[in-house]
Amino acid sequence: MPPEIAELLKTDSAHALPELMQAIAQYLKCDRCFLYLRDPNTKLGRVPFCWTRSSDVPTVYDDDWKPEPESLPDEDPMFAAALATEPSIFVEDVNTAGSDVLNAEFESENFGHRALIHGHLCHENQLWGVLQPCLMTEPRHWTEEERSTFSRIVEQITSIAVRYVEQNKKNPPQE
Repeated sequence: MPPEIAELLKTDSAHALPELMQAIAQYLKCDRCFLYLRDPNTKLGRVPFCWTRSSDVPTVYDDDWKPEPESLPDEDPMFAAALATEPSIFVEDVNTAGSDVLNAEFESENFGHRALIHGHLCHENQLWGVLQPCLMTEPRHWTEEERSTFSRIVEQITSIAVRYVEQNKKNPPQE
C-alpha cells in the first residue's frame, strides 16, 4: 500500500477522507474518486467526499442525506451487488462490460465514466458505502497489485465510513 494512503488510514478519522480520495485517485491514476455513504437502516445516502483531477471532470457531491430510489437496485446491477455485500467490482471498460455487471446507459447518464472500481464498504452484512475511483475517457486494466491494494483500502476505510454515518446520519423524513 502506498505510504501516504497507509498514513491517512492510520489516523482512523473521517477528517482524513478528503485527502484519502485524492491519494487513492492519484495512486490508481484516476480522474475522480468519490465516497458514497449510506445508512443501511434508513436507506438515506449522500456523497460527502469527492476529488477530481481537474475542473473538466464532473464532481459527484450531495449537500445532504437523501432517500435512495427504491428502483436503484433494479436499475444498477453494481448497486444490487453492493447491497448483497458481494466483492467490489473492477470495470475495465463500461462500454464492453456485460449487462450482468452494469447498466451502461445508467452509468453514462449518472456518472459519465469509462472505467471504474465499485468498492463495497460492508460491515455486519450491510452496505454502508461505495468507494468509486474512475477514469472518464479511457478503458483501464486494473492490475492484481492494484486490486489487492484497493481491497485492503476498502477493508480499512469501512470502519471510518460506518462511524461517519453513525455520527452524521439523519432520521428519514416523516410521512
